[in-house]
Amino acid sequence: MTTKNLLVELFVEELPPKALQKLGDAFAGVLCEQLKVQGLATADSVLTPFASPRRLAAQVTAVAGKAADKAVRQKLMPVSVGLDAAGTATPALLKKLQALGVQVSDPAAAVALLQRAQDGKAEALFYDSVLPGATLQEGLQKALHEAIAKLPIPKVMTYQLETDCELPGWSSVQFVRPAHGLVALHGSDVVPVKALGLTAGNRTQGHRFEAAVSPVVLRIADSYAQQLRDEGAVIASFAERRAEIARQLAAAAAKVGNGAHAIEDDALLDEVTALVERPNVLVCSFEQEFLGVPQECLILTMKANQKYFPLLDAADKLTNRFLVVSNITPDDPSLVIGGNERVVRPRLADAKFFFDQDRKKTLASRVEGLGKVVYHNKLGTQGERVERVRAIAQAIAHQLGDSALVQQADQAALLAKTDLVTDMVGEFPELQGTMGRYYALNDGLSETVADAIEDHYKPRFSGDTLPRSTVGVVVALADKLETLVGMFGIGNLPTGDRDPFALRRHALGVIRMLVEKNLSLDLNALLASAVPAFGDKITDAAPQVADFIYDRLAGNLREQGYSAQEVDAVLALRPQRLALVEKQLAAVRAFAALPESPALAAANKRVSNILKKAGDVDPHVNPELLQEAAEQDLYAALQRFVPEANAQFEAGDFTASLQTLAVLRAPVDAFFDDVMVNAEQLDLRLNRQGLLKSLHLAMNRVADLSRLAV
Repeated sequence: MTTKNLLVELFVEELPPKALQKLGDAFAGVLCEQLKVQGLATADSVLTPFASPRRLAAQVTAVAGKAADKAVRQKLMPVSVGLDAAGTATPALLKKLQALGVQVSDPAAAVALLQRAQDGKAEALFYDSVLPGATLQEGLQKALHEAIAKLPIPKVMTYQLETDCELPGWSSVQFVRPAHGLVALHGSDVVPVKALGLTAGNRTQGHRFEAAVSPVVLRIADSYAQQLRDEGAVIASFAERRAEIARQLAAAAAKVGNGAHAIEDDALLDEVTALVERPNVLVCSFEQEFLGVPQECLILTMKANQKYFPLLDAADKLTNRFLVVSNITPDDPSLVIGGNERVVRPRLADAKFFFDQDRKKTLASRVEGLGKVVYHNKLGTQGERVERVRAIAQAIAHQLGDSALVQQADQAALLAKTDLVTDMVGEFPELQGTMGRYYALNDGLSETVADAIEDHYKPRFSGDTLPRSTVGVVVALADKLETLVGMFGIGNLPTGDRDPFALRRHALGVIRMLVEKNLSLDLNALLASAVPAFGDKITDAAPQVADFIYDRLAGNLREQGYSAQEVDAVLALRPQRLALVEKQLAAVRAFAALPESPALAAANKRVSNILKKAGDVDPHVNPELLQEAAEQDLYAALQRFVPEANAQFEAGDFTASLQTLAVLRAPVDAFFDDVMVNAEQLDLRLNRQGLLKSLHLAMNRVADLSRLAV
């Protein structure tokens, strides 16, 4: 079967930049998949997506002009229903054949068209036919419709399109942006499909200002990217355009010298890639006086408002240079450079004004203003929230340190939210915490407190750094616990697709700080210390918060490579010191590798079931009531090895503790072989249950070993 490469392009008005890459990948992906489903493309067909500010396109290799015919066998009905006693077609069978479009002259002829085959326990009638393969026009029309229908459009536009018929008029069309052109080329042949009121051709448009020809007439599907580059001044591939921008940014920074380099920001690079068709990077500058403003402010205003790439020096300090990615390449770039420098100057001046104004008031003087900022209608104002965070921070600080830590944590907690009522954070909410640190230092506060004010939001995202000091850790823990306990306490829980208060992120932040900072804090005690701060505003949801945190911890550990069985065994005990969980997991993994492990895990499961049925069992054992040799041997083994295992456990050597107890396999096996636990005599039964309870308590300090049983 002869195949050719296929090119499909939708030419539209400027697409939303933040969605462009996703739109381009989705359009090309669905189009190619639908062609494969219909047999027009094969598993070996190669897809190349294209996406620029004004086009979505896809090239698919080895596309057939017509799909192969397909043999189809259709089950009609059981033989007992389709044929009468004489083996002639019944009216029901004739009606079914007629519905399928099969013309039969008489009942006998109908039977000759069919096949009989076993279908389960009964014999059935089948009709074999050949389904003609779809033509490329039919298949591409369907694929194009699916690709457009499944686009992840952030917001649909409705626009009017003049109808192409004898009677003049307008029709409404809905799409992400108004579409003005459609290309469909199979090799050099146009495939006359239709979409969005357009009929496919072989013409597209290049760059608005710099195209060499207009329109660009495409010769064949394979010449698309090269013709757009040469004749249309457009780099159609998103990936190629992104790589070209990155190359030019690095080259422009190198020309500046002194170790200058553009700030790394993948999201900004993606957005700029979606804004230009042929990038041209230019070096611009601003007045040195603006460098007196914290560099985070200047960087944010240049990136967020202007899509510029600030230049940093070799020490990662902001310079007064920045890079612009222009969509035009004039012979004299001075006008473009001058225009961008004039545009950025008022932005930087605003940042300087906000910074200068904010420093006229201390953070302490802003605390009262937080009482006018609503946090949540059920939890009060930011001022009330600050008091709760202070109370929780003091409780944590008392556990971790002395009065100096308590005093510093309280001061940082009091001031941590005050930058929310500054002009700078009002303009740039992303700078909350960061500006608080600058203003704290301006007020003469210690660097430890200033760092804690900035760090109490950390970790802000996956992989973010943790607070630098113990003071920062205390306030960060208090802030996250206040959010978790408060939101759960009013029933504001995250759902599968919504988590507006980032409770999952807060839970992971708590876990990371407890684990990575190796804090000697019990989880239940932490949560319990947070509840009183709310008074009667909430119901006590500490147990639910604990479950939520353990669930996040379980997922995190599985992502690190621990098996679900290992994680389940350790977390089933609800360990309070999360910093020790990974040591417990390592011990469980080492124990599971021992030859005694399967038998002991199975025995633990059996013991758990016995004790569960027995109810509340006293672990006390009376040696005088041990009658059987097997129970005496088990008791003796417990007396000999459990103290050693407990000492190793208390010393934090969980692996050695479990390995010490592995010697119990033989006496445990013998006990279950030779001893009747539920003896008729009450005192014997209770004593044997107590022996098993002692065994269970000794074996399951590190993890619930019964969870390892297959």
